[in-house]
Amino acid sequence: MPLMKAIQVSAPGADFELVQKGIPEPKEHEVLLKVEACGVCHGDAIVKQGHFPGLQYPRTPGHEVVGTIAKLGSESHYWEVGQRVGVGWRGGHCFHCKSCLKGEFWACESPLATGISTDGGYAEYMVARMEVLTPIPIELSSVEAAPLLCAGATTFGALKSCNAKGGDLVGIQGFGGLGHLALQFAVRLGLRVAVISRGKEKELLARELGAQFYFDANNVNPAEELMKVGGARVIFCTAPNSKAIAELVEGLACNGQMIIITFVNEPMQISPTQLMRAVRSVSGWIGGNAAETLNFSVLTHVVPMIEVFPLEQAAVAFERMMTAKVHFRAVLKVGEGKA
Repeated sequence: MPLMKAIQVSAPGADFELVQKGIPEPKEHEVLLKVEACGVCHGDAIVKQGHFPGLQYPRTPGHEVVGTIAKLGSESHYWEVGQRVGVGWRGGHCFHCKSCLKGEFWACESPLATGISTDGGYAEYMVARMEVLTPIPIELSSVEAAPLLCAGATTFGALKSCNAKGGDLVGIQGFGGLGHLALQFAVRLGLRVAVISRGKEKELLARELGAQFYFDANNVNPAEELMKVGGARVIFCTAPNSKAIAELVEGLACNGQMIIITFVNEPMQISPTQLMRAVRSVSGWIGGNAAETLNFSVLTHVVPMIEVFPLEQAAVAFERMMTAKVHFRAVLKVGEGKA
């Protein structure tokens, strides 16, 4: 059996290990991808730490995957060998539940998650369901496209779904892997943006990318500062800090929305009165349309800022991502191609 290199986690809390394992065979409605690049996302910590019901080990993480189709499984129509495609968080849907029958595949009752319920892209090859493949525009390299399949699709999807209209003020809490993409998308959509982060070192870049305001949470009360400029129509929370998120509710204007697009394990303390007196709301968001995101990124020149690592340094890339030391997004360059 031909072998490939892969990174796997053998048990919750275990270290990443580089192994040699058999190249998988695609089954019905599946394709085999020769991986070129895979983003390193905070969601990969689910595999590392075991925070997912029924997660089976060993597991290869990675859900921001770009590669070329190496082999088609049976009944895998519409795609061709050699075609460059991407796979994001959603690894497949059942087609049979009430949501799928209505075309709401994002709400499938039995979904697959790439790199969690199936092996992901921290490997030279991976199998993917054909219904979740996304063509990669030629204008984007594989390492540029990879973060757009999850981080990009999530932030762009949240922006498209919110109540903000052109000219409205939105806040972006956190200026890292998600936040720097949310800022670029928001500016391209005609929104005024206030970035909320800790420290002054990122202010110049935030303003260069189009932010009208930058509030250093170490030195000012961001909620008060937001209200001084009229209050935010929407605040997008991208940094996993429950206390910091909860403190921003008072920065929402009347009828304002807070949308959480980061995994936060700790509960938040928000008084119902804070919501009721200004008709505010708090909600979560995950996922988005990767094809729309990629096309919009090409048309408006939104490109993620990345650090590239070889597959063998997955543990280093993951640690830099988890400690917020990476330059916005970490990407594993796995194979040859348009990377």
